Amino acid sequence: MAIPRPLRALAIVTAFLFLYLVFQIFRRAPSIPGPGDLEQELPNEPTLEDTGEPPEPLHRADEGYAADNPNSPRINATLLALVRNEELGDMISSMRDLERTWNSKFNYPWTFFNDVPFSDDFIRLTRAATNATCNYEVIPEEHWAVPNWINSDLFDESAKMLEEQEIQYGPLVSYHQMCRWNSGMFYKHPALKDIRYYWRVEPKVHFFCEIDYDVFRWMQDHNKTYGFTINLYDAPQSIPTLWPETKKFIAAHPEYKHENNAEEWVVDSKRRPEHNMKANGYSTCHFWSNFEIADMEFWRSKAYEDYFEHLDRAGGFFYERWGDAPVHSIALGLFEDKNKIHWFRDIGYQHIPYFNCPKSPKCKGCVTGRFTDGERFLFKEDCRPNWFKYVGMD
Repeated sequence: MAIPRPLRALAIVTAFLFLYLVFQIFRRAPSIPGPGDLEQELPNEPTLEDTGEPPEPLHRADEGYAADNPNSPRINATLLALVRNEELGDMISSMRDLERTWNSKFNYPWTFFNDVPFSDDFIRLTRAATNATCNYEVIPEEHWAVPNWINSDLFDESAKMLEEQEIQYGPLVSYHQMCRWNSGMFYKHPALKDIRYYWRVEPKVHFFCEIDYDVFRWMQDHNKTYGFTINLYDAPQSIPTLWPETKKFIAAHPEYKHENNAEEWVVDSKRRPEHNMKANGYSTCHFWSNFEIADMEFWRSKAYEDYFEHLDRAGGFFYERWGDAPVHSIALGLFEDKNKIHWFRDIGYQHIPYFNCPKSPKCKGCVTGRFTDGERFLFKEDCRPNWFKYVGMD
């Protein structure tokens, strides 16, 4: 018996859809060999667990933290932002989030940096966004300028190569200047000479959770050097000689390595083997430094100052695209006690396209456990599993 024409058409369409679905499932081969290719959430995602505050002692907000109290329990710390006048709207957005969730209770000062003077509008509107003191600082020319040992022709050629490799911001001189300043210059500014702790805040970031304790006092009381929220892999094409230069430095100064360091995290080759290969021995794991809460005494130490000087003279801030995040992270991973580095799991944070969103009644506006709202391949950029493996979740 002949099959009716409508049924034949339905069978053909069904077969086509089935073959299309099979093709979609199997068509995409991993771009990077190795276990790091898994484009999926972290198994047993820790931010899906109930998240409370870090261990006591915790200093709570009270009337003593009023902005106009000269005898406040605030310690020697500031909120720090490198920002341009044209980023005013995005900076105000970040300020409102952090003021709402934390700083309106503690009133730590804001210190804004720019390589040109701030506009009247920038000053007026940022002051209106907080009750705390605001300081506006211009970066000294000698801290921002391209060093005289950098060859401009070589930089131009290197910038073309970075652009061909699709390295973001590679051709922009100002981006290289910013990375160098954030790596080894910011803490030398005269406005910070008497400041010890800072919380770095960038334009267009978001904070989601109420924080009811003095974060700076917690860092001091618990002898912590550095706090982070997000831990990522870097683009190895942007830093091919950073680790070889680091090895040269360590060979000359083995005394700077801390006996309880996180070198295994720095050099891991198992999860993203091609990253390690392209970066010549560096895993490319780093703390995403658009959020960092840190003790500047570490950057002012002889170990770090000598390390930065070595890197600066090597030229990689301009001939490659060495960012402050991998430079800070390698230094912390080698020269500091790994137990003095803290994951602030309780601070809800986003810098597009990544999140730190804990499970807590204090949080709203983000999806618990979400690492990214971007493409699936972005999940493999998560280096937290390595940090948890080699160091832990403190």
